[in-house]
Amino acid sequence: MPRLPTPRLPTMATPETGSSPRIRRARASDATALARLTGQLGYPAGADRVLERLAALRGRSQIVLVAEVDGACAAWLHVQLRPGLTSELTAQVMGLVVEAEQRSAGIGARLLLVGEAWARARGARRMVIGTRVEREAAHRFYGREGYRLEKTWRVLAKDL
Repeated sequence: MPRLPTPRLPTMATPETGSSPRIRRARASDATALARLTGQLGYPAGADRVLERLAALRGRSQIVLVAEVDGACAAWLHVQLRPGLTSELTAQVMGLVVEAEQRSAGIGARLLLVGEAWARARGARRMVIGTRVEREAAHRFYGREGYRLEKTWRVLAKDL
């Protein structure tokens, strides 16, 4: 699949900071900030581990975006394209986290808009998000952004 540029959207000021978040692709130099935010999401990992994971995502049908506010990484979003036999090309949010002190300031909504535009430009017709049952604030956020509960399911895992 040819690599297409990330669509540009107009900047929007966040209510609390008054600064426009700058949305861009994550880069290796973001590893420490990404690791800190990943820990806030409940998945602690060191910067070295996050750097390895970020490198493994390169060149695939996915993108990791960061939102910078006042020059600091305030949030990240990981979107992955999923082709399948049972549905048309679908984009899935693999993770979204905003710095605790900056939540409810419009940064997550801005990241979602850019992620949706990226997926749409690559032919995805839907974006899906899975969240843990106890993340009620996240459920309300996604509902405000136009996402609706479609089904519930269980995640089963096996170590390999």
